Amino acid sequence: MAAEQTPRGAGIGAYLKEAFLFRWNLLFFLGGTAAAALMPMTGVLLPLVAAGELTYLAGLLSVPRFRAAIDAKVHAAAKGEVAASAIQPRASLVSMLAGLPPDARARFERLHARCLEMRGIAAGVRGAAGDQSSSAEEIRTPGLDRLLWLFLRLLLSKAALDRFLATIDEKEISTRLAELRKSFAAAQGGDDRIVRSLQDSIAMCELRLDNSGRARKNAEFVSIELDRIEGKIQALAEMAVNRQDPDFLSSQVDSAAESMRQTEKAVTELQHLTGMADQLEEPPVILEADLRKALQHDA
Repeated sequence: MAAEQTPRGAGIGAYLKEAFLFRWNLLFFLGGTAAAALMPMTGVLLPLVAAGELTYLAGLLSVPRFRAAIDAKVHAAAKGEVAASAIQPRASLVSMLAGLPPDARARFERLHARCLEMRGIAAGVRGAAGDQSSSAEEIRTPGLDRLLWLFLRLLLSKAALDRFLATIDEKEISTRLAELRKSFAAAQGGDDRIVRSLQDSIAMCELRLDNSGRARKNAEFVSIELDRIEGKIQALAEMAVNRQDPDFLSSQVDSAAESMRQTEKAVTELQHLTGMADQLEEPPVILEADLRKALQHDA
């Protein structure tokens, strides 16, 4: 395992800026400059003030503790900016969560909270064992993000299919189809226009029934896959508590990802129902994101 890299120094520019902007230095430098400008020997005193300032800056920059303090300040600021941006969920993710029915959104919230709970327990186990390595966490988090992303897309597909099926009355279509077939049989040998019109109406009813049947099968498949992926995510999250071997966790994530290929293909085929754009194919940060506002949004 590679050793952890030491953060790079802030740079001479940052050191000079911090040293020069130190409030006591600014007070003495500006005061000395103003006093020298008011004295008769301005041409001599101003260079002396500048020389004193350069001596101060050079001396302070040569102190290791000063440079270390500035390095820590700059590194902490940069780390804070990255962390702040990482916990903000993407707008697309928020809109998808807001578009879920309350029960589906609650289901995702429970699974997301379970993953965070297991990750916290796993971190405690590593800490108690004296293992501060984050390699297992780095492997597991992207894998869980991908599975959570697929789970969310399936929830969205299931909601769209349910809305579609709620608008379809198969019994009414079947009754209408039987009536049309009876009328078509009675119209044989009559006006060709009526025959063709009835033929077209029969074809449309058959198409609607076929489409409804395929939607019902898709909804059933999505429901089963949701249960399977939910169990897979929970298993991987819980496995991290007892299994600290990064290679083992990596193999489990790879195996889970491979088993999801057919599901991802099905989700892509159902994309026209959900309206998800192509740019949403890459999993966003989910496990690290603060989803509370989105999850608390009323449907």
